[in-house]
Amino acid sequence: MNYLEGLNEKQREAVLHTDGPLLILAGAGSGKTRVITHRIVHLIHQGIAPHNILAVTFTNKAAREMRDRVEDLIRTFPPTERAAIDSLPIVTTFHSFGVRVLREFHELLGLPRHFVIYDRSDSVKAVKRALEEAGYSPKQFEPRRILGIISRAKGDALSQVDFADGANSYPDRVAAEVWLRYDAILKTEKALDFDDLLSKTLGLLTAHPDVQRQLQNRYRYLHIDEYQDTNRVQFEIAKKLTTEQANICVVGDIDQNIYSWRGADIKNVLQFEQHFPKATTILLEENYRSTKTIIAASNDIIAQNRNRVEKTVFTNNLDGEKITLYAAMTGTDEAEYVALTTRSLIADGASPSHIAVLFRTNFQSRSLEEAFLAFDVPYQVLGTKFFERKEVKDVLSFLRLALNPDTTADLSRIINVPARGIGKVTLLKIIEGRREDISGATLEKVHRFDTMMIDIADHARTETVSETLRFIIKRTGIETDLRKSGTEDDLMRLENLRELVSLATRYDEHGPEEGVELLLSDAALQSDQDELKAKEEQDAVRLMTVHAAKGLEFPYVFVTGLEEGLFPHERLDDKGVDHEEERRLFYVALTRAEKKVFLTYANTRTIFGSQRVNVPSSFLRDIADEHIEGDGLSGGSESGFERTIFLD
Repeated sequence: MNYLEGLNEKQREAVLHTDGPLLILAGAGSGKTRVITHRIVHLIHQGIAPHNILAVTFTNKAAREMRDRVEDLIRTFPPTERAAIDSLPIVTTFHSFGVRVLREFHELLGLPRHFVIYDRSDSVKAVKRALEEAGYSPKQFEPRRILGIISRAKGDALSQVDFADGANSYPDRVAAEVWLRYDAILKTEKALDFDDLLSKTLGLLTAHPDVQRQLQNRYRYLHIDEYQDTNRVQFEIAKKLTTEQANICVVGDIDQNIYSWRGADIKNVLQFEQHFPKATTILLEENYRSTKTIIAASNDIIAQNRNRVEKTVFTNNLDGEKITLYAAMTGTDEAEYVALTTRSLIADGASPSHIAVLFRTNFQSRSLEEAFLAFDVPYQVLGTKFFERKEVKDVLSFLRLALNPDTTADLSRIINVPARGIGKVTLLKIIEGRREDISGATLEKVHRFDTMMIDIADHARTETVSETLRFIIKRTGIETDLRKSGTEDDLMRLENLRELVSLATRYDEHGPEEGVELLLSDAALQSDQDELKAKEEQDAVRLMTVHAAKGLEFPYVFVTGLEEGLFPHERLDDKGVDHEEERRLFYVALTRAEKKVFLTYANTRTIFGSQRVNVPSSFLRDIADEHIEGDGLSGGSESGFERTIFLD
């Protein structure tokens, strides 16, 4: 079993434990993906058919990397049984798995196979419409907040009826009423939102035991990565898929549970042995990523938490450099320090893409961007996703509408893209099914639009995805319109559409309709890290929130804004600060680093237009002095004033 070479004792134990429930508590950088992939290959070598193995994680990026590593291992260590290599394990995300199941059993749910998947912006618009239909003002009840309440309830596996019965506060009662109308809009549009992909899957498994048994027989061995991030509905799906043999392997780290605000339930890890009796627990504590100094500091931090399973991460790597602490006078000073230090690292030979600058909240990126621009340091902010660009969404809307003519959201979006003289009154008549009220030149324009959509639908059902997208860009007149404008922005939009066509070639190996389904699913379910993956060729410093950095690693990491009220963050609602989760978030930030960590805070910072005097983060006191050094760098002539160091 050559594929076991290079695994440490605990990793090997986890790989060889194939039957019954298994909980792997994996510290940061301990090689958990290596364990999952080798365990899958070991199962195949034991005679388990690959298509009977399911592995689920949280981002497309993580799933793609895990899938690639499994396939590489299978090629490197091919099983002797021919039947074992005629298929591949299913490695996917929770939401993509939901899409897969719902498309297969769509008729049981009264859905078309090509149901629409609403992204967050689509959902916000629909909630706004539902609010207005219910007689509420979107100014009084912010649609995003109402959507957040509905989303959290769906993640807790609650139905609209259950939620309405338990709604005690006025905002919750409003959300319950809006939810009813929102669901009606989705049903009319033959659409599901992001959360429905899981809640409807659970509903299907609950209401149809025959489907449950079919999927249990199909997926006999279940793996779940990042188990600490699962919410109630994801946990319930996992239980429904598990047979009496309970061949379920979950990998998680309580110390990296940072998503309770969106429903992740730490109890799923803490109570695993109760949920799955006779479970085996294995601790992976050896870190292969970071220096001893970084590991010691991160252990200092996380040891302060009580709600955890005791483990001590260690490493056999070098001691490495001390952690640098810089106390800035102002937020601007802090940003300049970060930009100048990254410039110095790059001058000393570091690749810009090997440097990450992390912050607790998005507003912090503004001053950092200004400093990086001022000092001419290449940077990339993890933010606007490729699939959220207007021109990209327009083209995908043509594709969705061609396959699902009932989606009025897509019709409203693109009936006048580019401008073809069809007004709002005409659009309303089409939506309401009153085409007989349209006449003259306007009717001719509508007919031309209908003919165009039929042409697109024919292409989508017979041609490759990339060819269909190329056809849409030309047939709709979008390409001609952008070329005619000739502005730099419009030419950039055209380049983005060319990139969309290039990206779509990944799906050309599938049949036309299946390829379209996969592209539209991936577009709707894209994460921040998938956007980073799409731009990995850019050699630039990465700027992102700590949440977005989870699962990533960089040689050099800056953690900025370490001030009380900012990190740990003081929430603006009545729930206060969850210090344990904030501490876990800081632990995640530290453990992204391989070689060197820089910590910064500002004594004064302007927030929402007013200047605030800050106290250094309490987290800084938790790190032993021996692991930290102050940076006495002066701003000199470049920043215009001397920097002063304040160390507790």
